[in-house]
Amino acid sequence: MYESIHFHSSGRRVTTASDPAVIAKLTEIVGADNLIIEPDRVEPYGADAVKEKFPPEAVVFPENTGQVSAILRLANEWLFPVTARGGGVGYTGGAVPIEGGIVIGTDRMNRIIQINRDDLYAICQPGITTYNLQQAAAKEGLLFAPDPASYRDSFIGGNIAENAGGMRTPKYGVTKHHVLGLEVVTGTGEIIRTGGKTVKNVVGFDLTGLMCGSEGMLGIITEATLRLLPMPEATRTVRANFHSMEAACRVLTKFTPEGILPMAMEVIDKYCVRAVEENFAFGLSPDAEAILLVAVDGSAEETEKNAAIIERIIKENGGFDVIRARSKEEEDKIWDVRRAISPSLMKYGTLKINEDVVVPRSRVPELVARIEEIGKRNRTFVANFGHAGDGNIHVNFVVDREDREAVERARKCVAETFELAVALGGTISGEHGIGYVKAPYLGYALDRHTVEIMKAIKRVFDPKGILNPGKMFV
Repeated sequence: MYESIHFHSSGRRVTTASDPAVIAKLTEIVGADNLIIEPDRVEPYGADAVKEKFPPEAVVFPENTGQVSAILRLANEWLFPVTARGGGVGYTGGAVPIEGGIVIGTDRMNRIIQINRDDLYAICQPGITTYNLQQAAAKEGLLFAPDPASYRDSFIGGNIAENAGGMRTPKYGVTKHHVLGLEVVTGTGEIIRTGGKTVKNVVGFDLTGLMCGSEGMLGIITEATLRLLPMPEATRTVRANFHSMEAACRVLTKFTPEGILPMAMEVIDKYCVRAVEENFAFGLSPDAEAILLVAVDGSAEETEKNAAIIERIIKENGGFDVIRARSKEEEDKIWDVRRAISPSLMKYGTLKINEDVVVPRSRVPELVARIEEIGKRNRTFVANFGHAGDGNIHVNFVVDREDREAVERARKCVAETFELAVALGGTISGEHGIGYVKAPYLGYALDRHTVEIMKAIKRVFDPKGILNPGKMFV
């Protein structure tokens, strides 16, 4: 080991996290078995779903809030960067240590502390997966509603830090709507508590809401109190084919006049359909230019009634080969199609740039039509799918990674897509966050004064700038 020096953004001289004295202190805090410094072992913690690698100098796995606090106090003393990491499944580099330093992995902080059936909340540590929390709640007849596509791998702490959405958003909202309170270690190592165990709480500023979507730049979440709901008695899913994406998207606003609020509304374009069918042979129709999935939940009687109405509305608006799931197994099979899309799209190229713009759902038909035009104009393959019910479309520009000209055209498509989303009354990210990937485009969505206020808030929580540097603000 050797001492290496760089300069912090404040201009102060900084000793990096690989300094032997820093490593010794970290070992004292978490134990030698919970510290990684070997280059080949830290490398996996330097990337997320974007696949660009920025290996940290060390990875530490604290067990409790006190250890997290001690690590951040050490970082303040020695001025090295700290990046918190959950499941590492993000698409904007939010958990990637692009300026080195250490990664705090929350893998060991994975306990469910309490599930309260009477008051409808759960208390858990940040390292539990969304799936495991959902399963534990379900055993008590309760529902934790947020349902990101990566639910089997994503950690609750990461879901909160990114304000994750998912398929059930049209009815249940995003992660922040289910966070009652938090325990957070700020950039200075101070431990604070926000919110509480009640749905109503207007004591002081809403720091709980502020932490949701803060991308690990204000503090590290060490405990969460989450809202639970009674488990619906039944769910029903309807799947239908359409002759165009626009036709499928125009149906999104047709359910409201009937008094129906679907739990989920997902749309899949023809390129996604063909990729999924080639990889998994679900038996999807080759005539489908788009697929629409609509799910409802509630009492058994209510869901059957609403599913029948949805079938009628879809058929009246151009849907064909309409299928309604009659069992849990059939329903799971329908949703397997949706979850298989992202990996299947790699058949079209070696680099998939996955963006998640969002617009008011009435503007989704125009959004998808104009995105297809952007792809054609720039000679770039594009596939669209996503949470059409809340206006959040996942736009995938797929090219060959080694073709620099093609990659540049794809980047141009991204910029034009962001401009389009904002022009249609939306914004540049619905659930993926900003990280470092979308940081150059932040000005598309936020004015300078708003960004300056955000930077000022960052300085209050993290005055020395050690938490997740290089993200969001460029």
